[in-house]
Amino acid sequence: MVSSAAPGQRCPSCGAALGDSNRPSRFEELERTHPQHHHQEGFSLPWCGISLAVVGILTAAVVIGLPLVIPVFDFEGSAGMMLAIPIWFVSGMLVGLISPGRTVAEPVVATFLVAMPTAFLLFSGQTVKVMPAFMYVLMSALGILFSLIGAYVGDRIQVGPLSTSANH
Repeated sequence: MVSSAAPGQRCPSCGAALGDSNRPSRFEELERTHPQHHHQEGFSLPWCGISLAVVGILTAAVVIGLPLVIPVFDFEGSAGMMLAIPIWFVSGMLVGLISPGRTVAEPVVATFLVAMPTAFLLFSGQTVKVMPAFMYVLMSALGILFSLIGAYVGDRIQVGPLSTSANH
């Protein structure tokens, strides 16, 4: 709704300034000053490599390294996969936060490349918490999806919230 209110008046429901409807939103300002920031212009091999390093190191540190340091934490089988999914979400979010521009596909590809050996390692080493092989495939796919969501969330946090001043 476009307001014809005088500058200085506020919306009675939310308190937003009503007279500044001509001021561009944060998204429009960023789009004007950095047009490349909001569009994925192609697949970036360097950021895929960085994503692979982030995902691989975090996954190996928690799923493999932590049980070596603290033997009580034995993330075998299904427990390891249940732990890997949030790790992949956080990895995607970290890459989305630190990468310039929109980098969403790279963490997904990196997670796919890490999920395959992780699922194989956890499947082959399961003793107590046993799952069928297709469940490892499904949980890996779920982890890849969570990596995509994490990369998007990280990118949105980096850009900042969309301005809602145009809605008043």
